[in-house]
Amino acid sequence: ALAKAGANADVAARFKAQREAELATARQMTERAQDFYVSLGMPKLPPSYWQNTQFIKPLDRNVVCHASAWDMNMGGDGKDVGADVRTKMCITPNEENFTTIYHELGHIYYDLAYNPLPPLFQGGANDGFHEAIGDTIVLAMTPQYLNSIGLVDKPQESREATINAQMRMALSGVSFLPFGLMIDRWRWGVFDGSIKPEQYNQKWWELKAQYQGVAPASARGEEYFDAGAKYHVPGNTPYLRYFLARILQYQFYKGLCDAAGYTGPLNQCTFYGNKEAGQKYWAMLSKGASQPWQATLKELTGTEKLDAAPMLEYFAPLQEWLKQQNEGQMCGWQAGPAQPVKPAAP
Repeated sequence: ALAKAGANADVAARFKAQREAELATARQMTERAQDFYVSLGMPKLPPSYWQNTQFIKPLDRNVVCHASAWDMNMGGDGKDVGADVRTKMCITPNEENFTTIYHELGHIYYDLAYNPLPPLFQGGANDGFHEAIGDTIVLAMTPQYLNSIGLVDKPQESREATINAQMRMALSGVSFLPFGLMIDRWRWGVFDGSIKPEQYNQKWWELKAQYQGVAPASARGEEYFDAGAKYHVPGNTPYLRYFLARILQYQFYKGLCDAAGYTGPLNQCTFYGNKEAGQKYWAMLSKGASQPWQATLKELTGTEKLDAAPMLEYFAPLQEWLKQQNEGQMCGWQAGPAQPVKPAAP
């Protein structure tokens, strides 16, 4: 009996040590992300953030692990930059989680920046701003930056490496644009009644065919609700913000690179440690929703309009390569009623 009790105690001790190590790693990843924002001259996260944030998945209850950022202050006193802000994640040490932390801290620093404003103005300039803040920082996580913080070896520059990196980003970012738009096209149709309940699935796949050029793998009737497979649809989260953010992040990024005095290829710019860029970014964040978003955008980028030109400039190497690869090819598709994809003959 004593031996059994001792064995159980040893297992418990090992398990506790493992959990503590997981938490320590998650906190270190978050501290590294915080370092980027602090290098720009922004404040450190308040002590309450480290006390109240969910870094790893708890064992005593079920939680939603979808990463999210929370402003719990709901107004503040107009003075304290240490507002109650938190993130909720189930962090594991991988590249996706690492970049997600940088993204979520973008929300948090936006919350901190506009905290002194009256509650009515504590929000993003428009829906896309909040999502674009952290994504802008993610763009600046270049191989040169990762090397400077000791995460990767010195990058070997080559055209092939550039194309591979840009293709990877484009497949997740640029190809997202039609998807990001069609989600709310469908939602708006539901809300205004132009898409009837008996057409929910049909119209979903028609929009996917129109915007994405994809069709279902098998017949999908109205007994299915395929739109509900997207987290944000049943969660009642507007999706156009992500579409707008994809455009805005490149505008913000170019504006910050210009503020930092960078003159090289846009896709190689990092403004880590540049206080001039940080000051300009913080000034924009501090405006919150206190003025029209066009005015806020102009202060950083010099234009009041959404503009895809910085995105095109960023992906110029990939675009040139794709033109060469696709020369003489017919690109695109004829959008029609979505039909199931027929399996290939055996």
